[in-house]
Amino acid sequence: MSEYGDGYGDESRDESVDERTFAALPPVRGSVFARTWWGREWLRALEDTALDGQQLKQGRRHARAGAVGAVSVRPGRLTAVVRDPDGMAYRADVLLQELSAAKWDRLLDLAVDSAGHIAALLDRELPPHLVEDAAANGLELLPGIGDLEPECGCGAWDHCPHTAALCYQVARLLDEDPFVLLLMRGRGERELLDALQERSAARAAGAAAPEEGAGGAGGTHGSCQPDESADSAAAGRSGVPGVSGGSGVSGAPGVPGGASGGVSAAEAFAAGAILPPLPAPPVPFAAPGEPPSLDTETGPGPGVDPAALEFLAADAADRARRMLAGTLDDTPLSPSQDAVRLAAGAPVAWIAVRLAEGSDRDRGGLERAVRAWRFGGAAALAVLEEETEPTPEALVRARTRLAEAWEEGERPVLRPAGAARWTVDGTGAQLRLGADGRWWPYREESGHWTPAGPAEHDPAAALATVTAAATAPPAP
Repeated sequence: MSEYGDGYGDESRDESVDERTFAALPPVRGSVFARTWWGREWLRALEDTALDGQQLKQGRRHARAGAVGAVSVRPGRLTAVVRDPDGMAYRADVLLQELSAAKWDRLLDLAVDSAGHIAALLDRELPPHLVEDAAANGLELLPGIGDLEPECGCGAWDHCPHTAALCYQVARLLDEDPFVLLLMRGRGERELLDALQERSAARAAGAAAPEEGAGGAGGTHGSCQPDESADSAAAGRSGVPGVSGGSGVSGAPGVPGGASGGVSAAEAFAAGAILPPLPAPPVPFAAPGEPPSLDTETGPGPGVDPAALEFLAADAADRARRMLAGTLDDTPLSPSQDAVRLAAGAPVAWIAVRLAEGSDRDRGGLERAVRAWRFGGAAALAVLEEETEPTPEALVRARTRLAEAWEEGERPVLRPAGAARWTVDGTGAQLRLGADGRWWPYREESGHWTPAGPAEHDPAAALATVTAAATAPPAP
């Protein structure tokens, strides 16, 4: 057997087959492989099928360690090279039965029945109602027990660590793009979207045809008007309901398109050339201009600090520039939050002192607030300075994530330190749960809990940030 198993390096590719190849994913520590409901169903099919739990456990370790190479996805088959810890590599394949042409026709009809189904797919989500409706019509989109058939160069007949690792890695791909599952079932993304568009247009044209026929029959005491029939057919060819594909129906004098008041596509297109083109949008400046100098011969009024006004004017100019460029976060801020935002711009020392005083913080408190702001803006600042009580449902989800984030025997001892805070025994580390369900890492410095990194969806990844931050110099 070669290093890559059964001739993987020589495998040819049929260009007529829809295929996608995903680059190898980096190693990951302590992450739950599937975040979405369809990703979890995919793994459930694997775990309910495999006969040896130890093989699955080794497969999870391979996937976490980044041992799965580039993943090739095509109708009915997944392929990747998976390396053992000793460096030996094997070609792993997982087979999934394609849907027949008749089943795809029924599935496309179900998807077109609801605009929400198509919108969800375009947002890279697999709508549960589509899956349920498909199952009720005898179409199983997600795999079940025994549907994921393994083939591996190592010779195992059941799911081995290599095919299991491939399945766990594909769960991560499915989380980001459910079209991966649909490709395995036989249709690529472009082909599927084109088919949905064609069916939507045909259905809209079919619904519009009876209305146009009824209007023609009642307009001239039952007389037949050939132009109307031709225009109806042209409307069907256009694929756009309400827009005719021909010259329009003869009707009231002076009204293009007839009594309906419509305008033919040709006339509308021709009229577009009459209008002058829009000017090109202005190019945003790379940096704001110099603020006006307030150092004049006339002294300032009582309580007015010209240097502070110049600082605020420069900040306003920068915000205006970013607003024009579309990069400004215009979320309303309280005066206390805005003071932290200003301080995060590294002003001179005396301005930082005034910002601390104006926001009822000492210098250390402002530094911690600035660090939080740089990690995540107002959301990170709220986690630092506010402790909200999560809902019972959010608390249950948080505890579940904490229980699943680490492998057995690797889970640290976590002790509640508040409504949404957990301190790690034996370390100066803490995890805090934000209102959006993300985890924020903290470390203890000089008797204060200090932000140690940005938020993570995975608590294990957030805690790893504390360890990395402990060996790095503190943020300015």
